[in-house]
Amino acid sequence: MEQKLPIGRFSRTKIVATIGPACESLDRLKALIIAGVDVFRLNMAHGERREQEARLVTVRQAVVETGKFVAVLADLAGPKIRLGELPGGQMDCHAGDTIRFIRGTVARQARELTTTYEPLVDELAVGDRVMLADGTVGLVVEERGADYAQCRVVQPGLIRSRQGVNLPGVKLSVPALGPADRENAVWAARIGIDFIGLSFVRSADDVRQLKSLLASPHPSPLRAPTEGWSGEGTFPIPISSVTGFLPQVIAKIEKPEALDHLDEIVAAADGVMVARGDLGVETDIARVALAQKQIVSACNRQRKPVIIATQMLDSMQHSSLPTRAEVTDVANAILDGADACMLSGETAIGDYPQEAVEMMHRIALATEPMLPHPSLAMDPEAAKTLAVNPITQAIVDAAGRIAEQVAAKLVVVASSSGATALALSKNRNFVPIVGVSESEATLRRMCLYWGVFPLAGAPVGKSQELLDYVTQLGRQSGYLNPGDRIVLIIGTGLTASAHNAIVVHQLGNTP
Repeated sequence: MEQKLPIGRFSRTKIVATIGPACESLDRLKALIIAGVDVFRLNMAHGERREQEARLVTVRQAVVETGKFVAVLADLAGPKIRLGELPGGQMDCHAGDTIRFIRGTVARQARELTTTYEPLVDELAVGDRVMLADGTVGLVVEERGADYAQCRVVQPGLIRSRQGVNLPGVKLSVPALGPADRENAVWAARIGIDFIGLSFVRSADDVRQLKSLLASPHPSPLRAPTEGWSGEGTFPIPISSVTGFLPQVIAKIEKPEALDHLDEIVAAADGVMVARGDLGVETDIARVALAQKQIVSACNRQRKPVIIATQMLDSMQHSSLPTRAEVTDVANAILDGADACMLSGETAIGDYPQEAVEMMHRIALATEPMLPHPSLAMDPEAAKTLAVNPITQAIVDAAGRIAEQVAAKLVVVASSSGATALALSKNRNFVPIVGVSESEATLRRMCLYWGVFPLAGAPVGKSQELLDYVTQLGRQSGYLNPGDRIVLIIGTGLTASAHNAIVVHQLGNTP
């Protein structure tokens, strides 16, 4: 990877983009990276693993050719309930119609529906709501029999085969991590994916189960493949992608039970996604904005990165410009304190994937100057469970304030796991943060952290060498000039904390 200072035109708010047919080529991915993508999402609900492996290889090649780090998030499908096959592929549901859910996989009569969730008939009760087609069609259960649940249509519309089924308020026995998701999670860990999204989380135990799965022994070692490695398909990922780190777990909040146990879930997870699609169906759609603010606030108190997802620039699937409401939505997510905003269909299947990324980047750049100083307050209870040493946390807090007081151009921090860089990020100081590490896995993790720009190849062992390295790159790029100041967070080795000192350096007139 070419060595250059990774800042300048990029927003502090990170951009997550879903890979699909519209952007999976090398040239398209490179264009999206240049436009501002920090994390690429692999949607495991669509496409076979072999197809996703090929996309990962292309992402890694795009990183090499653009010289900019990006991370990869594998988003597990979760226990999504879907309709079975419908005669003719679709059905009109009129208000007052009677429809029956039956056991099995084949509907025997008209107005009967089957689903992919076998125990559905047993777990529905009279009065339960059933939402179909992303909440556009609504049913109410009126009668239960041994082999059927009879419903009345209260919200009419068109349904199609294999569309999603949501059951707001219904307590289901299905686990958050089913067999297919378990296999995909282990696969993701083996090939060096950085983050795993866990869908339909209901409790902190769901998160802990996934982490336990990733940490437990498996028939094949949990590692990224080296050159020549052959597993489920052979693919040429370079040896530099062997990380030694397990993926971090991103808990997706889309169930009312998750809101009931929000603080515990945030504490157990490495990050959170506000999955507004299913959240707006599983809960009252009128309260989605309030739920978003509640989730973002909980993440910021506990210093965990949070992603806002679903329909952020949805109209840009077929339009080169978004609606004013969408622009406002993205801006408000940033003002709420989101670390990242996500594009789904806009980049996966849309007509304008690059334009969507560029627009999100423009909105972030326009909005970020309006963020308050400082915007986030630490929860005293959450401080007890932070991943960083209390001395390091104090140094990080002070470094951010000093950097703003002396009008520094950069804050530089070396971080072996990324925890110190994340702690600095969550303080929301406005001086750009350059994160350095000997681990490529750590550098990729930093791609999700607000305001942190990972830099490869930096000498992390000695403070003066690191300072000289960053200064030289800054001068070469024209970002640093004589008189500019750099704040460096270092460790003296005199305490148990890795980071216990702050250095403020002012550039002289000579290189």
